[in-house]
Amino acid sequence: MKKSRFKKLLGVISSAALAAALFTACGQQASDTGTETSSGSSSSSSDEVKVGLLHSLTGSMAISEKSVRDAEVLAIEEINASGGVLGKKIVYAEEDGASEPSTFATKAEKLIDSEKVATIFGCWTSSSRKAVKPIVEDYNALLWYPVQYEGMESSKNIVYTGAAPNQQIVPAIDYLIDKGYKKFFLLGSDYVFPRTANMIINAQVKNAGLEVVGEEYADMDQTDFAAIISKIEAAKPDVIVNTLNGTGNVSFFKQMNEKNYTSDDYMTMSFSIAEEEVATIGSDILKGHMVSWNYYQTTEGAKNDAFVAAYKKKFGDSRVTSDPAEAAYDAVYLWKAACEKANSFDVDKVTDAIESGDISFDAPEGTVTIQGDNHHLVKPVRIGQVGTDGLISEVYATDPVAPDPYLTTYKWAVDAGIQPLE
Repeated sequence: MKKSRFKKLLGVISSAALAAALFTACGQQASDTGTETSSGSSSSSSDEVKVGLLHSLTGSMAISEKSVRDAEVLAIEEINASGGVLGKKIVYAEEDGASEPSTFATKAEKLIDSEKVATIFGCWTSSSRKAVKPIVEDYNALLWYPVQYEGMESSKNIVYTGAAPNQQIVPAIDYLIDKGYKKFFLLGSDYVFPRTANMIINAQVKNAGLEVVGEEYADMDQTDFAAIISKIEAAKPDVIVNTLNGTGNVSFFKQMNEKNYTSDDYMTMSFSIAEEEVATIGSDILKGHMVSWNYYQTTEGAKNDAFVAAYKKKFGDSRVTSDPAEAAYDAVYLWKAACEKANSFDVDKVTDAIESGDISFDAPEGTVTIQGDNHHLVKPVRIGQVGTDGLISEVYATDPVAPDPYLTTYKWAVDAGIQPLE
């Protein structure tokens, strides 16, 4: 490990967080794939290439991130079964970010510096990604980030396989406006993604001549939403735009249900509730509520049928796929395609391949292509509604949309001077 980086991290990570990170590393779980490598082993042999998986297996975000990790493992197994990458079998070293950005940073450095991985697949929250970003940039490593996010970022060392804001947030608000919603209440977890998303939404709603009647944030581990629900009742919105993440969604919707509120009383449009969260919260509670993603388990097509069948065969028939899981699955295949175009695992050569604009994958959501100048994907947008069966059905879709992470093609966003938050 670089000593200067290590000392810097020690200065910002609390002793409790460091102890938790060390405990997680010592208690690393054995993989059910037989391909996970033990800590401290060499990064590759003549017939292997090692990658890193970095997700929250514990903490408030584990509810969402486990499915993402599982989809990556599925893709790795499929690729190995078909001959690997450049003739090499993929093995993986796995670390637990434990829902703490500082832990994500420590574990990312371990994967790069100690495990010598060729690339990392990982993170969910923007806080975790922003903690890892300087690590991968300092080491000239490559992170594949699988979740929709607030935009206002582009890095040579990150590929963003989830949606940019113009591929989720903006079209969702346009859809609500077209459906006649006029009074918006913004509810989010208190970190980068919700606060930046709500800057975007405020500008978009104002541009449409409509009203944001409330804006509230909850701590990531908050379980009591009584005060926020009281503010929603007082504001009387037409729709709640929800950017809660992790267990906050469980607490909020269950407490709304305890007051017998349904989508008929308070419609929500959520950006971080997918099939996995519906299964945890309950379709009886979420039925009728809306979400915005690029993929659902119900998305039609032979590629998705095969993906869903393979996922359920490996992890159990009760498991569901989701947009972040599908984007994580795509990421492994896109990395494979970039390595093969580069004929190398070298980060600079793989990055050159990515920036050629020629890297695509026939994905479960439809063909996705990495846009070389900003490392985001061209993707379709799908608005969905939760059904009584726990699945999400598409109610609106677009053709593939080019990513615009900084919203430079939207005059109302440029005029609002929206800036990234750190």
